Amino acid sequence: MKNLLSILVAAFLLTACEKGKTTAANSTDKADSTAAKSEWKPVDSATAMKAWMEYSTPGEMHKMLAKSDGAWTGETTMWMENGGKPMMSKSETTNKMMYDGRYQISNHKGNFMGMPFEGMSIVGYDNSKKKFISTWIDNMGTGIMHGEGEWNPSTKSVEFKGKMTDPSRPGKDCDFREVFTFVDDNTQKLEMYGPDSKTGKEYKTMEIKYTRKK
Repeated sequence: MKNLLSILVAAFLLTACEKGKTTAANSTDKADSTAAKSEWKPVDSATAMKAWMEYSTPGEMHKMLAKSDGAWTGETTMWMENGGKPMMSKSETTNKMMYDGRYQISNHKGNFMGMPFEGMSIVGYDNSKKKFISTWIDNMGTGIMHGEGEWNPSTKSVEFKGKMTDPSRPGKDCDFREVFTFVDDNTQKLEMYGPDSKTGKEYKTMEIKYTRKK
């Protein structure tokens, strides 16, 4: 019933948005109106309802995420610069699916350079985009990382790409890349890549090896 209600609300909003666009277009000049009409494709209520049901229903990718639920230990290796001395640390991670299996929230605890570290990620699979979506926040910053990636069945991995704040360049973002590999049911690996502070070229900044707690 909750799913049906949310779908009905979404379909109503889609219809209202369509009417709102039409009203807004009528209030602008002819050129803007023509442009708005070319960008907006009318959708009937039955088509909108079907689309929202497909969009909101968890599928095989969500079931795969759910297999990672539980407690994990992490062994982290970090490099502050390309070719620099690696720094080692350990962490604890707990994964849990939320909203009826639609998203997975992960809480991370450990240490970084002798300081307590806490972070949280939310990962989901967007049925419409056919992509995994991730967000990340932690106590070492004040921004939110956002990435998108596609599933690679041959390597059992997702390559996330996105942008993150670069504190060394105030107001600027930098590109980052993450490769998350599902090695097996009890082993996972996260590799993160970002720009070298001196050259701007991509290098491997971090690797975490996760092992499921027994």
